[in-house]
Amino acid sequence: MFSLIKKLKVLLNRRLSVAPGVRYAFRFKGFQCLLYFIYNRKILGHNTFIILGKTYHYFDSYKTWIGERSVEIPIVMEMVRKYQGTNILEIGNVLSHHIQFEHDILDKYEVAKGVLNEDVVEFRSEKKYDLIVSVSTLEHVGWDEKPRDDMKISHAIENLKTLVTPQGGTIIITLPLGYNPAMDKLLKDGIIQFSKQYQLLRISKGNEWKSASWEEVKDAKYNSPLPFANGLLIGIIAVKP
Repeated sequence: MFSLIKKLKVLLNRRLSVAPGVRYAFRFKGFQCLLYFIYNRKILGHNTFIILGKTYHYFDSYKTWIGERSVEIPIVMEMVRKYQGTNILEIGNVLSHHIQFEHDILDKYEVAKGVLNEDVVEFRSEKKYDLIVSVSTLEHVGWDEKPRDDMKISHAIENLKTLVTPQGGTIIITLPLGYNPAMDKLLKDGIIQFSKQYQLLRISKGNEWKSASWEEVKDAKYNSPLPFANGLLIGIIAVKP
């Protein structure tokens, strides 16, 4: 059986027209990436999604194809490209697992080269940032910690505002809805607010998403009816001088 699987992977890597990164995935990730190949070729009906009239390409990777990362990364990276050459801080070590670019990373728990291991609420820095990004991270703040603190995410966002340059800057945060009920309530009650707020709704098993209203996603559940996030919020805070 193992010999057959090995031969299948070799055949796919040699015969199929896929990118080098995907061939690498077949060699080292095995069956998971076979499923990714099937998804990429057969399930996904198209390779773009639209939000606020702008078309984005799904981030097509064997690491992201079944979850919200496929839409979060292209949205956030568009903002990153606009701020290239300035000071950028990421909360939660997410993007470096997919894309390499010059920025600082703050992550309380993940020990890795170049990652600052400090609490986002307590973090202070003489260096200030033109752009702060966070991809599906802040929903864990306070919720997946002991003791649990339902207000900690709100305090974290307030602290991020103090890290922006005196000339002003931007904070972009993506939040999977339904994972942290306390956070969802803070959003519904207006305790957590953004300068601009957009939503995406997952609409298929093939991980396709569409632009949605707050009413459509505010009660979205996590891992139901589809795996991982079914509703996603993209919040932008414009910090003025």
